[in-house]
Amino acid sequence: MRLLDTISLSTRMFKTRPLRTFLTVLGVSVGIGTVLFLVSLGYGLQEAILSRITTADSLLSLDVSPGVEDLITINQDDVDRISRIESVQEISPVINLSSQITINNLTGGGFVHAVDDSYFRLSGIKVDMGRELVSDGGYEAIISSAGAKLFDVDIDKIIGQEFLIDLFITEMNEDGSEDIEIVKREDKYKIVGVIEDEVLNFVYIPRNTIDDLGINKYNQLKVKVDSADNMETIRNSIIDEGFLVSSLSDTIDQANKIFNVIKIILALFGLVALIVSAIGMFNTMTIALLERINEVGIMRALGISKQDIRKIFLFESIIMGFLGGIGGIIIGYVGGEIANFGVNILANSFGGNSLDIFYNPPWFVAFIMIFSIVIGFVTGVYPSIKASRLNPLTALRYK
Repeated sequence: MRLLDTISLSTRMFKTRPLRTFLTVLGVSVGIGTVLFLVSLGYGLQEAILSRITTADSLLSLDVSPGVEDLITINQDDVDRISRIESVQEISPVINLSSQITINNLTGGGFVHAVDDSYFRLSGIKVDMGRELVSDGGYEAIISSAGAKLFDVDIDKIIGQEFLIDLFITEMNEDGSEDIEIVKREDKYKIVGVIEDEVLNFVYIPRNTIDDLGINKYNQLKVKVDSADNMETIRNSIIDEGFLVSSLSDTIDQANKIFNVIKIILALFGLVALIVSAIGMFNTMTIALLERINEVGIMRALGISKQDIRKIFLFESIIMGFLGGIGGIIIGYVGGEIANFGVNILANSFGGNSLDIFYNPPWFVAFIMIFSIVIGFVTGVYPSIKASRLNPLTALRYK
């Protein structure tokens, strides 16, 4: 039998039983669409969250901190020594100081992080309003949203405000006691950006604006490596110096593992709907076989082989699976867009930011399409074998 004849006979059900066939395809589409919807939600949440805390440079950066407080410190000699390690591209030191911040005659305690402009790029921290610090930008600062609220300043009006800071510098004596020196800074810092943080009151200032204080002790280093392949080697080299080393990539790896589990759980929920729709498709094919027993008997009497009979029923189920896959992709995509639109409206009403929480990887869409065809094939195997094994005489007498 020619291929065109086989396809023509396979699509007869779409003409003779259009409603039942449509409902069967719709059932498969709903199952496929549910899987795509839930899994794309998992991918979307993963992309949305990780993209906000990572940059390409931050994934190649190591966080270096003192091993034991007061016993091991990081000074400029350590920075110079680490910078000479092969494959180390860039180092960004950080100085953390307690302080008092004064804005509009209101004074409150907070933390000051003295950093270079490269710190934000290497740490993956993104400014939610305004801009980041720039080299040679002078006395600029970035404040947390909690700090803006503490000083009773509207976040929308905080950009451009100026403030004064008093720094608390701790010095260790030979006997192990601490002396705290309060350094009043006369220069005003101008706020150029805001970082969303509703808990901590902190500001970032350029490190070169406190160079005159002669601070030679750093609380943290951001060390950028030239490639991911060398990160473990550099990590071990710095650990051998006695420092603690961690990296954002470690956190990302753990987060990806958690998200993979979440995606599997969501896919299993969608799989339940898919199994139900597959059962419905198998039921449709079985009923189709019972309705066409006489037809099978006639075809066999006319000389059509068992193999051709199997092809007719298999093609029929595969076509329904294929159409169900297309319908499922449409349902999953449209459902995701509608849900995302609704979530963003709700977020905007509560003062949040718009966010795309659905993401459909092209490879997964292709997998879903192939998977739906496989489902069509599997559900058609038994009816096709059953039809090919019918006795022509028995089939002709069947009522």
